[in-house]
Amino acid sequence: MLYHFILPLKEYLSFLRLFQYITFRSAYAALTALLLVLILGNLAIRRLAALNLGEEIRALGPETHKRKAGTPTMGGIIIIGSVLASIILWGNFKSLYLMILISATVLLGALGFVDDYIKSVLKKKEGIPARLKLLFQILIALAAVLIIYYFPSNKEEVSNFYVPFINEELADMRIFWIIFAVVVIVAATNAVNLTDGLDGLAIGSVVTVGVSLGIMAYLTGHNRIAAYLRIPYIPEAAEITVYLAALVGASLGFLWFNSNPAAVFMGDTGSLALGGIIGIVAVMIKKEIFLFIVGGVFVMEVMSVIIQVASFKLRGRRVFKMSPLHHHFELSGWPEQKVVVRMWILGIILAILGLSSLKIL
Repeated sequence: MLYHFILPLKEYLSFLRLFQYITFRSAYAALTALLLVLILGNLAIRRLAALNLGEEIRALGPETHKRKAGTPTMGGIIIIGSVLASIILWGNFKSLYLMILISATVLLGALGFVDDYIKSVLKKKEGIPARLKLLFQILIALAAVLIIYYFPSNKEEVSNFYVPFINEELADMRIFWIIFAVVVIVAATNAVNLTDGLDGLAIGSVVTVGVSLGIMAYLTGHNRIAAYLRIPYIPEAAEITVYLAALVGASLGFLWFNSNPAAVFMGDTGSLALGGIIGIVAVMIKKEIFLFIVGGVFVMEVMSVIIQVASFKLRGRRVFKMSPLHHHFELSGWPEQKVVVRMWILGIILAILGLSSLKIL
């Protein structure tokens, strides 16, 4: 909201014109969120520990993870709080898409918080029943998608389907796009949740995906650049860049505390919110399949679980030593830090591959 107070003063103080520029506000949104996490992180972690909000380690997990029991969880509160505080300072609240992202972040964060509370405080390891949690995710995603569909930033593009490396829409999905978009958002939400099993793995991967989507959002929201690159022009995508910048800044700050050995876990409070954000952004800027590429680490984690369950039910045999995939690598003898860093590297490679799709055809 600081943006709305300061921008009118540009007529009197010329340097305040900087607030007009997405790049300026994005940079400072990232820096603000980063500093907030770093400054408040230790205080928040001590508070979580004092409240005995410790992580419950599942019995079927790797033996090496049992030493992590009791590590403060619900650290997603730190991320969400810092992102929202940064956006209050640097965001343009006239943007409908920004308001959708803020609302979805709060709702998914609240859903994750309740789940973490049931697990950590009430000591019910299963948390919210899976079907009920999925239902809430679908309802939140559906609400966001319906608003995007009926109040689009660009009516001509809202239901078009694009594939990277092909700079023309493949089809107009019309009303069926609503179902497709909900599936993308829910899948992204749960993919980040599944990946959050090793210190720094999920949050580091979110940084890579957030940067990739942020670049795409900026390009998509710039009329001339979008026309030159032959990508869909979504006017409100520019403001999404500021939100993603705050997300990346907060995520980098959280990584300071979440890197091995983790002093705090984000819990479902963070993973559901972060996954929902990247899924909704991909839908908003018409980069659903692009997300599938740059978020390849998340895709592999989800697919490993699907393959494992399907193989066991159909053949009575497991494909992996344990799923999600990061546990398979751990049980294959890779140290936790090596698994995390190698997946980060893979994520960076996939991000470069996704961004290379610009101006190909």
